[in-house]
Amino acid sequence: MELVNPGIGLIFWMTLSFLFLVLILGRYAWKPIMKMLHERESKIDEALNQAEKAREEMKHLKFSNEELLKEAKEERDAMLRDARMVREKLIEEARLKASEEANRIVESAKESIHYEKMQALTELKNQIAVLSIEIAEKLIQEQLVKDDKQDQLIEKFLSNINFN
Repeated sequence: MELVNPGIGLIFWMTLSFLFLVLILGRYAWKPIMKMLHERESKIDEALNQAEKAREEMKHLKFSNEELLKEAKEERDAMLRDARMVREKLIEEARLKASEEANRIVESAKESIHYEKMQALTELKNQIAVLSIEIAEKLIQEQLVKDDKQDQLIEKFLSNINFN
């Protein structure tokens, strides 16, 4: 019961113990505890500052990444545009070469056809001449079978010859 209703002696000794404890803690433990609390507080502040710096750097990096991505897209678009232009140029060159080659082949074919036509006409004329000569020979042979006709023809040729 003495703890519930303390006596003066108990209060005195409790106060003296408490003051002694405070003096010992103040002299030896209070300063290191306070120093550790200040260090911890400064470390927490430093960590918060670093976190804020990291957040700012992340914003800057995000902006920088967006800029790099935008530049990369622009470069890709430029490369695609150049590739399309090169492709169209190659297609146009191929089309022109094909057209020139086709024109050259057509001209060559026309020339070949013209030469073959001329050759065929020449051959036809030669065959007509040969046939005409053969027909004329046969006609003359038939007409010259009779003797009086031969004599008349010889006289006619001789009268047509002019002596120079």
